[in-house]
Amino acid sequence: MSCYLVVESNILDTEKLAQYSQQAAQTLKDYGGKFLIKGAVQALHGEQTFANKAVIAFASEQLAKDWYFSDAYQALTELRNQAMDSQFQLITSQ
Repeated sequence: MSCYLVVESNILDTEKLAQYSQQAAQTLKDYGGKFLIKGAVQALHGEQTFANKAVIAFASEQLAKDWYFSDAYQALTELRNQAMDSQFQLITSQ
C-alpha cells in the first residue's frame, strides 16, 4: 500500500532551509522515501495558506512514520522549525 507525505510550508530562513533540506534528504534513504515533486504552488480554488509543497512517496504508511519519528529525522526538527513554518500530512492509498 503506497503512502505519500505531503509537506506544506512557508519559508522563514533560506539559509537554514538549505541546511535542513540537504540533511533531511539524507535521512529518507534508509526508509525508501523519494521526492516526487516540490516547489511553489498556485491556488486554483480556495484560500492558500502555504506557498510551497512537497510530495514524498514511501512504500508503506509504516515506513513513512518510521522515517518521521526516527532519531535521525527528529534531530532536524529544531532546524526545520527555524527554516520554515510547515505542516506534514500522510495520504495512504487504499
